Amino acid sequence: MRNAARRVTVFGGSGFVGRHVVRRLAARGDVVRVAVRDPVAAAFLKPMGNVGQVVPMRVDIADAGAVAEALRGADAAINLVGILRETGRQRFDAVQGEGAERLAAAARDAGVARFVQVSAIGADAASDSAYGRSKAAGEAGVRRHYPDAPILRPSVVFGPEDDFFNRFAQLAQLAPAVPLVGGGHTRFQPVYVGDVADAVLRALDSPAASGRIYELGGPRTMTFREVIEFVLAQTGRRPALVNLPFGVASMLAAIMEKLPAPQLTRDQVRLLRRDNVAAQGAPGLRELGIEPTPVEAVVPAYLEIYRRGGRYAAGRAA
Repeated sequence: MRNAARRVTVFGGSGFVGRHVVRRLAARGDVVRVAVRDPVAAAFLKPMGNVGQVVPMRVDIADAGAVAEALRGADAAINLVGILRETGRQRFDAVQGEGAERLAAAARDAGVARFVQVSAIGADAASDSAYGRSKAAGEAGVRRHYPDAPILRPSVVFGPEDDFFNRFAQLAQLAPAVPLVGGGHTRFQPVYVGDVADAVLRALDSPAASGRIYELGGPRTMTFREVIEFVLAQTGRRPALVNLPFGVASMLAAIMEKLPAPQLTRDQVRLLRRDNVAAQGAPGLRELGIEPTPVEAVVPAYLEIYRRGGRYAAGRAA
């Protein structure tokens, strides 16, 4: 277990999960370098620690010099870098595959003792999805340099700033119909962002986590349809639910991909063909000493803003 404050470099620390990881590291006294593309935008992280304790640094993971500087003198490194869709030069292989191995190799060269890789459920070298294949490539690349690296694979992550429940609530607020890709049968196991952040620190600290893969899911498995119905119950919205076969969804996604920020891509449709739940018998949050937080304990509070009349509207869902 951890005995003293560490110097920890967090790649992707200004993202949804990263900010929770940084806050926890700072709260226990660690000195945190946050390697990000835009340190000005990441300045909100500084007040999470004392003066000089949390330091955002401009780092392009393709820049070997910048990566080496971010890792200089570090005791541990955490890789949270990831993208949900490809845009411009941000490609799955470059960011999540080759990028993860590049960071691990640089950390090993810098003498960093501990490396934690945050991947995703669905990481599979044989996946139909480029996203899933790149996540698997990243895991393999990290393991070439850190055979003892703990690897965490969360399901979809929820919390006030998420891009999951919030996205569907926004859609239900604006659109007359919500499409259920593949009929809405795909299963998810939403996991609370605070639990994922706690898992990162437990994996960082625990020798027992060395070399293990943890699949992180919440206590409830929900189908796509159940997710949408939950959102509608919390927001009081009543759009129609329309079944959208995978083939039709893929054709629609091909058109949407021509937009600057597509809401659906063909690769995401491929991902939806497989359930996003922890494998049977895989170690997870409980093996790390964390009791999973249910969706019902967190999500209703931040979906209230999507109700007609907002948070203080009469007749809001319990």
